[in-house]
This record gives sequence, C-alpha cells and structure tokens, in this order.
Amino acid sequence: MIIDRLYEAVEKKGPVCVGLDTSLDYIPKDFLNKFVSPYDALFEFNKRIIDATEDAVACFKVQIAYYEALGIEGMKVYSKTVKYLKSRGNIVIGDIKRSDISDTAKMYARAYFEGDFEVDLITVNPYMGIDSIMPFLEYVDKEKGIFVLVKTSNPSCKDLQTLYAGEKRVFERVYDFLKPYIEKSLGKYGYSPIGAVVGCTNSDEALDIRKKLNGMFFLIPGYGAQGGGAEDVKRLLVDGNGGVVNSSRGILLAYKKYEDDFDIAARKEVLRMREEIINAI
Repeated sequence: MIIDRLYEAVEKKGPVCVGLDTSLDYIPKDFLNKFVSPYDALFEFNKRIIDATEDAVACFKVQIAYYEALGIEGMKVYSKTVKYLKSRGNIVIGDIKRSDISDTAKMYARAYFEGDFEVDLITVNPYMGIDSIMPFLEYVDKEKGIFVLVKTSNPSCKDLQTLYAGEKRVFERVYDFLKPYIEKSLGKYGYSPIGAVVGCTNSDEALDIRKKLNGMFFLIPGYGAQGGGAEDVKRLLVDGNGGVVNSSRGILLAYKKYEDDFDIAARKEVLRMREEIINAI
C-alpha cells in the first residue's frame, strides 16, 4: 500500500517533501545559459535538486501548473521529471488538484495514475462532492493514493472551508463523506491512502484538526514562505509521522540564502528544515 511506503519513508528519512514547483525564473541565469533549450535547463535543474536531496526526504511533490504554463514542452519536462523520480524509487505526488463530474474525473484519474504522467499520489478537489472523487478511489487498490483538499494554507480558505453547514464546518463535512472509504482502506500503520491537504498555517486549531481527521495522512503545505514553522507542523503530526511537510520555494531558491551552488544549497535547506522539525517534535 502506497501510504505504508510513505509512512516508512518518513520513519527512515524524516517528514520533508521537496516541492518541484519549478519556475524558469528560479533557475540561476548562469546555469540556464548553458543550455540551448530552457526546457532542457528546467529538467536538469530538477534532476540536480532530486539527486542532491532524495536521501534526506520522504517524497517529492511536482506542481503541474508550472509545467502546463510552458505548453507542450513544459508537459514533457513534467513527464520526464516524474519518470526520473520513480526510476530512482522515490515516492511522487502529482499536485494537480483535479475535480469534475464522474466520467471526466475518470479521464483525469487515468491521465495521472497511468501513462506518461503517472505518479503515486495526486491532490484532488472535493468540492463537487463524492462522485467527483470516486473515480480516483478506484485506484487505491492499485497502489495509488490521493490527498483531498480539506483545510488549506491560503488565507481565504475561510471563505468556504470553515463555514458552518449545520453543526459542522465544511471541511469537517468533507471528512464525513470520505470516512466510510477511509475506514475500509486503512494500512498497517493506521492511515488510509485517502489523505488530506492540511496547511500548517492553521496552527490555532491544528490539534483539533488532527483529531477530527482520523486515519488521514497529511500533506502539509504552508511551511516557510507562507509563514508556517516547525511548531505548527508538530501539532499536525503524530509522534513525528502521519504527514509530510512540503517546501518548494524555500528549497529551490535556497542558493540565494546560502550563496552556494543551487543543488548544494537545496540540500543544506532540506537538512536544516528536517532538523528543525525533528527538534520541535
């Protein structure tokens, strides 16, 4: 089960997830200028970040928007990046945030759980209801998993996610309709491949969220650039596990902080981040 593999990766390597939300603007100009094609530079930048950090992180998250924005050539880089990650045994999250009516959702599920864009887990948007999620759940028995947007890290999440629908808030209602599927798909460590995106910027209610979303492994954005810290993360984990903490810009642009080669700087930032979180725990 993919979620058991992810749990074990956290136990072995710590809870850091490297976000390859890679903009061409993030690539140092001297490195970019070595390549005839900016798309080759983009892939090689990703590759060097992966090589420098993979022994110290639980997984990688590839945000598809940065590649879609570059058109067909960008999507080729997305495909090459996820294939390279998987060829080296890394766990890969495709940050795609898809949602649609059931037949269309089936096509999205096929696109990102099979073929050129295949990854291990994907992010999905639940706000069209359970029928928009079901086609993705069909892959749970095929060693795949999902992270459902539940309580995100952006400031305006309160516009919808924390509104009351009866006696419960909307994000709690999302858990309610997923609960039957979570309970019947628990792995050996007590977590389901149906996980949740929960931002560490929700520090004031993190313990309550962790308790309410029982059985869900967390993908935790919001660390670093968005204002979340190790103490915030600690409240969303259980004995240091049960979630992975994503950092994208903080790692990809670490060379501006350390004034070192970008891959060496990325590794330094991963190790610093991992140590900070483990010390907080």
